[in-house]
Amino acid sequence: MTLTSVATVAAALSLLIGSIFIVIGSVGLLKFNDPMTRLHAPTKVGTLGIGMLLLASILASIAKGDPSMHELLIMAFLFVTAPVSANFIAKVCIHSRACKTPPSPPRDGTWSTLDTPDGDGTPAPQGR
Repeated sequence: MTLTSVATVAAALSLLIGSIFIVIGSVGLLKFNDPMTRLHAPTKVGTLGIGMLLLASILASIAKGDPSMHELLIMAFLFVTAPVSANFIAKVCIHSRACKTPPSPPRDGTWSTLDTPDGDGTPAPQGR
């Protein structure tokens, strides 16, 4: 098998995997009830599905003999922006009270730190 045929088969496989992720993510977006559960499906499509389609485009251009690496920049942009946008959508959902409010953090001062509480509930000092 030549490099061209291997790249063509790999591109076809990447297209298949990417399209499966996109279909599953689209069904998940339509089937889930509230915004917080709906949020998970499109973020997976944005990273895994589109990433596989862009990988297929890279492999197809290699098989054609005209390699193009512009897709790597698109992938990097998607992989950086998708989690940030999902976080903002989740924050808007929480602050607009469109979903169930998450439980309050414990009042022991350790919920956002790496401190572990002592037996009496006070945070243990971290040795540095």
